[in-house]
Amino acid sequence: MREEDRAEIRNLPLFHEMASPAFDALMQAAYDQVFPAQLELVRQGEGANFLHVVLEGAVELYAGWRNQETTMAVVQPVATFILAACMRDAPYLMSARTLQRSRIVLIPAVDVRAAFTNDPGFALATVQDLSESYRSLVRHAKNLKLRNARERLAAYLLQRSAEAGNAKGFVLPQEKRLLASYLGMTPESLSRAFRTLEDHGVHIAGMRITITDPAALRALARPDNLLDAALNIP
Repeated sequence: MREEDRAEIRNLPLFHEMASPAFDALMQAAYDQVFPAQLELVRQGEGANFLHVVLEGAVELYAGWRNQETTMAVVQPVATFILAACMRDAPYLMSARTLQRSRIVLIPAVDVRAAFTNDPGFALATVQDLSESYRSLVRHAKNLKLRNARERLAAYLLQRSAEAGNAKGFVLPQEKRLLASYLGMTPESLSRAFRTLEDHGVHIAGMRITITDPAALRALARPDNLLDAALNIP
């Protein structure tokens, strides 16, 4: 593994407070690998053998039941997945596949659990990571259940704008098919929602979004800190 990769992993909140010997031992057991696009990395129901760290590319976390699939999240660099299954030594509840050529570090789950037992800094960071993941999941579930499709899309666009430094123009980070699945819509309903947002200060050109009237979009989404943590609403 390249030294700059170790530094990027070290800077993640999950690993930042580890004692150096513990982090070095964890990295000694890890290895990085390049995967092509559309490769299944893990399958729901399988045992969690590795904690994955995405260094390059993008990974879709998704779940399936019968003949249906839904997107749970898209993981982009630099970030880990799926910590909870590794800590519980339990089957994955989600599958994961690359969306594009991706470079990923695989850390054996058994070593992750050993580091949790032996290193207080890592143990505290793990609890904080899992707690934030839980809160994000609750917010997403509330969003799906309490907002209609148009409101969910409006809130999502405001969130993307906030993450881009309150930029009025930005490019969607993933294709619309994935976005529709993540927001609990069909691609057709997403297209209809985009069209209706043209009357609420949004201009769409392919993957490029321009918010022409932020106040109108906020009036539709009615953002709330208990649903939209990334917006930093006063």
